[in-house]
Amino acid sequence: MATTEASRYVKAFEAGDLQLQTERARRLLQSCRLCPRHCGVNRSAGEVGFCRTADRAWVASAAAHFGEEGPLVGTGGSGTVFFTHCNLGCVFCQNDDISHQGAGEPVDPGELALVLLGLQRSGCHNINLVTPSHVVAQILEALVLAVPMGLTIPLVYNSGGYDSRVALELLQGIVDIYLPDFKFWDPGVGATLCGVPDYPETARAALKAMHRQVGDLVLDAAGVARRGLMTRHLVLPGGLAGTAPIMDFIARELSPATYVNVMSQYRPCGQAREFPALGRRLTREEFQAARAAAVAAGLHRFA
Repeated sequence: MATTEASRYVKAFEAGDLQLQTERARRLLQSCRLCPRHCGVNRSAGEVGFCRTADRAWVASAAAHFGEEGPLVGTGGSGTVFFTHCNLGCVFCQNDDISHQGAGEPVDPGELALVLLGLQRSGCHNINLVTPSHVVAQILEALVLAVPMGLTIPLVYNSGGYDSRVALELLQGIVDIYLPDFKFWDPGVGATLCGVPDYPETARAALKAMHRQVGDLVLDAAGVARRGLMTRHLVLPGGLAGTAPIMDFIARELSPATYVNVMSQYRPCGQAREFPALGRRLTREEFQAARAAAVAAGLHRFA
């Protein structure tokens, strides 16, 4: 299915909804419960919780990216904005320098708006917000400034799947494309590798909410993503991620037409070697079994 429909955040700005959601998000920063960790700190006053991010978002890099999924890359690339820090803290993070070590610089809303506009001017097909769960308020503020300056390309919310109901309500009618991970099925694995035993239930609720908002992936006439849900799942050694039940959930509870990227590129990063099960790369047989589980679940749109 093809579409050239205007980006949702532009419509939200024109209706005044984006401005209202931004005001609500800023108030929530005063006792932050924007992510499921519910730290309760006053980020507006400079306090920080697990994400180590106070009033301003931090940006590690912003550039056209050609290694993302095909429908995001097209010919002009996906305009990725890598936000510093994270609300998950996976021990095997492949962006450890950004998410754990804090590479990046703080930006105010006006500076972030200019970053987004620069990506659009460079010919990117979309704005791809990488690890955005802890900076939803700051992103909304930047959009309020960027839309009157001409920002129009689709907005991609590229998260780890640990997103709260409150944050997703703030993003209703604003995000065009959701791109969440679904990392683990077993609560014990979430507790061990991220310190969040509620990861599986939170991710299930988040993905359902995202799909209700945007539906299945919709492409334009050139095959570039315009709206909808795309999902990622990094296959871990030894079946640690629980791939088969995750694929069953996606097919049965979301849609068999969900676009899924079953990823094979796991390698020990960050603190992974401290965990024996994570101390090796994925085998070809493990990845083939994971892909077969996705097909067996009834999924058919793959990266």
